[in-house]
Amino acid sequence: MGEPKNARAAEALSGDTRGDLHTEHQLLNVGPSHPATHGTVKFMIELDGETIVDLEVQVGYLHRGFEKECESGSWYHVIPYTDRLNYNSAILANQGYCLAVEKLLDLETPERCQWLSVLAGELSRVGDHLTRCGAACLELAAMTPFRYGIEARELIWDLQEILCGARVTSNYLRIGGVKHGLPDEFPAACRELLPKVRALLVDFEKVVTRNRIFVDRLKGTGILSKQDCLRYAVTGPMLRAAGVPLDLRKQEPYLVYDEIDFDVPVGSVGDNYDRYLVCLEEVRQSLRIVEQCLEQLERLGPGPVDVKDPRVRWPAKGRVFSDTEERIQQFKLVTEGPRVPAGEAYLAIESANGELGFYLVSDGSAQPVKVRCRPPSFINLAPMPEMLRGAMLVDLIPTFDFINMVGGECDR
Repeated sequence: MGEPKNARAAEALSGDTRGDLHTEHQLLNVGPSHPATHGTVKFMIELDGETIVDLEVQVGYLHRGFEKECESGSWYHVIPYTDRLNYNSAILANQGYCLAVEKLLDLETPERCQWLSVLAGELSRVGDHLTRCGAACLELAAMTPFRYGIEARELIWDLQEILCGARVTSNYLRIGGVKHGLPDEFPAACRELLPKVRALLVDFEKVVTRNRIFVDRLKGTGILSKQDCLRYAVTGPMLRAAGVPLDLRKQEPYLVYDEIDFDVPVGSVGDNYDRYLVCLEEVRQSLRIVEQCLEQLERLGPGPVDVKDPRVRWPAKGRVFSDTEERIQQFKLVTEGPRVPAGEAYLAIESANGELGFYLVSDGSAQPVKVRCRPPSFINLAPMPEMLRGAMLVDLIPTFDFINMVGGECDR
């Protein structure tokens, strides 16, 4: 028997049939409306079998024109719009915007107001992290830990309801202050519910943290190195999970964070498991902060929760109903809005997802000329292709979960 005349004949004789297999890559669309994306975002995935060869992230399907809406009304009209940036932690978005306007106004709010703002913001952060971790378990087919996480979040939202009057889009913060002071029933409710939240957190960890399936799905997946985090300007738990201890509450303290004792959890690998552990520890630290705020507020006693300048502060309903001067001032603020000195300012806070910044421009009128938001969800989503090239298709969901993209923040 002679030598085969061509390569195909040689393959046939050797039993190697790989050259006969169909090898074109498959293109798969995930989203923009898909249960696993929990938001309007589309992934165009190039697959070789179940291996991700490339990934294109397409945002913008939830286009509400946030920045242009903000520029179409008064400075106060912007606050409800910020509520809807990240609806899991709306108070933090209120906080960032109001602090930026106060920077333009060169205002310093009363001490009691600052402690209230921190208290509300940290409750909001806990609710966001519990939603993120709980939903990640649900999307990995684990219903029990999801229920633990969401039950704990509902307790936090009970506290937000007592404090703010609303559970989700709270609209609690004001330019120059907060809506109202600490309700009488809040301290007792806080001391009753926070231990329950901690107990649920323990149950959650027992079911999840060392669960073999959960660990295998998260450990070593969605890795983003420290260098790549810095290159893409990633912030928040994603950056800290990669080993960079950047937290604006520590590095550039605002409000009264420089008077509060808390730790910044840091990972080392920068994978999904590290992000999970960082978020869980941040919940514990935020609960510590809430308790310190409550102690300080009780120590301070009654006092003003907004600035005295009636040209800026929005008067409380009780004062509007009982005082003619306050009623007149509210009428002017509602119909005209406060006038902010001409200038520009940028201020950033540490939101649940990272650096949330507002760049504002004023021409001295009652309406902003420019409102520009630096949303962490939008920035943190950019390196997702880097995190998933060469990974399995199933790694898409836990990676996306712990990036924690929120459609409202990606509104572009």
